Amino acid sequence: MKDLLRTLIDLPGPCGFEQPVIRYLAERLGPMADECSVNGLGDLIVVRKGAFPGPVLAVSAHTDEVGFIVKKIDPNGLIRFEKLGGHDDRVLLAQKVIVHSANGPHPGVIGTISAHMMKFDDAKKVRGHREMYIDVGVDDAAGAEALGIRVGDCITYHSPLVDCGMGRAYGHAFDDRCGCAVLANALETVDFSQVHGTVIGIFSTQEELGLRGAHAAATAIKPDVALAVDATVVADTPEAISEHTLKLGAGAGIKVMDSSLVASKPVWRFMEEVAKEEQIPYQLEIFCGIGTDAGALHMGYNGVPTSCISIPSRYAHSSAELIDLGDFENAGRLLNAFILHMRDKEQFAFLA
Repeated sequence: MKDLLRTLIDLPGPCGFEQPVIRYLAERLGPMADECSVNGLGDLIVVRKGAFPGPVLAVSAHTDEVGFIVKKIDPNGLIRFEKLGGHDDRVLLAQKVIVHSANGPHPGVIGTISAHMMKFDDAKKVRGHREMYIDVGVDDAAGAEALGIRVGDCITYHSPLVDCGMGRAYGHAFDDRCGCAVLANALETVDFSQVHGTVIGIFSTQEELGLRGAHAAATAIKPDVALAVDATVVADTPEAISEHTLKLGAGAGIKVMDSSLVASKPVWRFMEEVAKEEQIPYQLEIFCGIGTDAGALHMGYNGVPTSCISIPSRYAHSSAELIDLGDFENAGRLLNAFILHMRDKEQFAFLA
């Protein structure tokens, strides 16, 4: 799955600009699907039917990444921008970015003052993103326009997948191209001649702006059970706010609760049983600082028993999100095992 993840994060796809990611996945998964379609908001819906009767499982992973959009080009050629999704302004300065114009990608950097000028500045000041700018190496607005850059172009971090340490990697957009890779892998590799039921894969859009794509998809499907697959935040670094609950390298996360969802107990308990049976490392997740597509799916048709498979990560929503590749692989194993172990929708009923 790592090669697929590498391919996916190299495709630009901030909120509202997910077309390259959706197009790639549609071309890759469409030929093997029983049904494949894209709705008006851009969600890719891929259906694979098992050989035996069983529940309808919806699985959602969001294709969008946090990014930026060109808001204005100053007379000196510096680019002002707005955020697409949630960023911490403290980590933006001096980050390498790519502006995606109709003429192609253009590298740039979010400007910052030289360290030699700090004594003339307020070192404690955190500049908001509206005070920042992107330098693409031109002298004036005409230079930026000559590159094809215009208001409304999207901007992404310029950070490929890099292997580091012992079985770990960092890069941008792991949230949630990791989940997309896990879901695509399941649709490709599970032996559906052994599956009881149907899997509806949802590659959603605009999750980082309030689960918008998942809300749209949830209005058109009638699943018996649902899962999101998404990155989550570990708490194993020295910051005072860390709770030392989720840990990198300790296994895939099984969602119990977050800010968007109190997970269905029958669903997450079933997932836990499957993980134990298949000897898949896992950790239970309760973290109220995050939300996922599961928050939209569980409020869909007639109410849907829902949980989430999480890929633990450090430094979320930055240019260098860091994951343990073992956790990533185990999230894939857990989704595949869930699909192969499900038998009947009554397994996930509220009073099961």
